[in-house]
Amino acid sequence: MNRMNAARLAFALCVITSAVNLQAPLYDALAARDGLGVGATTIAFACYVLGILPVLLGLNGLADRVGRKPLIITALLLSFLATAITLIVPSLIALGFARFLLGISMGLTSAVAPAYMQMVLGGQDSRISTNISTNYVTASTALGFGLGAAVTSLFVFYTPSVSPPSLWLYLVAAVLALLVVLLLKDSAPSPVKSSMLRLPSYPKGALPYGLAILLAWAMVGLVIAILPSALQPHGLSAWSGFATFGICSCGVLFQPWARKLSPYRATLLGLTILLPAYGLIAWGATQGYLAAVLLGTVAASSACYGFIYLGGLSGVMAVAGTSSTQASAGFFLMAYLGFSIPVIATGVLIDALGHTPALLLFGLALLAGVIATVSLLRKA
Repeated sequence: MNRMNAARLAFALCVITSAVNLQAPLYDALAARDGLGVGATTIAFACYVLGILPVLLGLNGLADRVGRKPLIITALLLSFLATAITLIVPSLIALGFARFLLGISMGLTSAVAPAYMQMVLGGQDSRISTNISTNYVTASTALGFGLGAAVTSLFVFYTPSVSPPSLWLYLVAAVLALLVVLLLKDSAPSPVKSSMLRLPSYPKGALPYGLAILLAWAMVGLVIAILPSALQPHGLSAWSGFATFGICSCGVLFQPWARKLSPYRATLLGLTILLPAYGLIAWGATQGYLAAVLLGTVAASSACYGFIYLGGLSGVMAVAGTSSTQASAGFFLMAYLGFSIPVIATGVLIDALGHTPALLLFGLALLAGVIATVSLLRKA
């Protein structure tokens, strides 16, 4: 029964995260429809971070006060609303507002998913390994981040539209997930009220790991927000959803390997992979070689959601001591800064200079960042 409940919660987590990149293959079409450029697209994309960061940093104690299930239900309702908005009013402005709601949804989910999965699997039974609950959460969320985009791409292939049937299918899936979550049990709110505020901190040795995830998730953001416009001149923009699936979801295949390495070695390996992976993605996108793009996204995913993600977070936790909550917040703050600011800057450069020069400048910045981060890692 515990495993069945865990599968139900995993389904709900997959549905929540599927909404995040559901519209990714539509970014270029929505921008063209509104007469806007890549810079505006990246700003709409980054509204996600405006929603997630205040929740992650300022509402950390909310689950102790209201319970875990209400937050998962709220996240599903927000994901439903965000998808409905882009279906009813397909525009870049609507996308930005939807991305903001999805950020809040993902912030609520991130705050409670691991602990809720642990409770569903074993409650107070200490024999239930934390690793099992973590595996459920990471696998279901990593799959979801790419699944929505891939399904949208499938429909766009056959019927190009800014309101493809994948959006309607998502609404049905969200209702099913809501019904499934309503069947789950939840523990009573804690009588001890923890602080709602979780300010980030960087213990000695944690900063290099934060810089590594910043670089990794900057590449993820670039693939999701900018790649559709780079592929469009070659008639390949419909494939961007599969590229999103590659960079978001394939990393889960490498997580077992990452767990066998020390945090230092896992992060170093991930940083080493980033540069050639980016080279494949950028070259394939500008030249119109789809195979290079897809291979590059899978390679990048091994670093972004495998070696750097797990290795970096483990490294931060190892040096955090008693400030693990604040150190974790610092790690994810760096991750989401990378997910937004470099992507917006690259989008503005594309509007000013074109794709090839802008992607080259991003690559040079990535190279400098990797060299600096590796140097700091070796000194830590």
